[in-house]
Amino acid sequence: MSTCYANPNPPFQPAMRLIASITNANPATVTTTFDHDYESGLIVRLNIPLACGMFQVDKLTGVITVTGATTFTINIDTTSFDAFSIPVAPAWNDNTCATVVPVGESNDILRLATRNVL
Repeated sequence: MSTCYANPNPPFQPAMRLIASITNANPATVTTTFDHDYESGLIVRLNIPLACGMFQVDKLTGVITVTGATTFTINIDTTSFDAFSIPVAPAWNDNTCATVVPVGESNDILRLATRNVL
């Protein structure tokens, strides 16, 4: 994980965040490495490399409910998936980090699209 970096203040918000953990639950709880600044109703995609386990959620999208500054639940049932874990020493050819990327939001909110800071 030492090669992973996410800009905490990028020009466009909401932004990609690094994932610290994902629970095996329904709904799953995702924890980011620093404040995500997301709002409930945001639609996100999870990008999970094989080295992190829980490959079953790789490229899945879901609607989130914010539960804390670095946590949110996502409407994905991960109870039967492999456990998620950050590898201590990833393979030499595995520089991909687990990330969460906003891809849309519920039409009834439409607030996040106006928070760009350029």
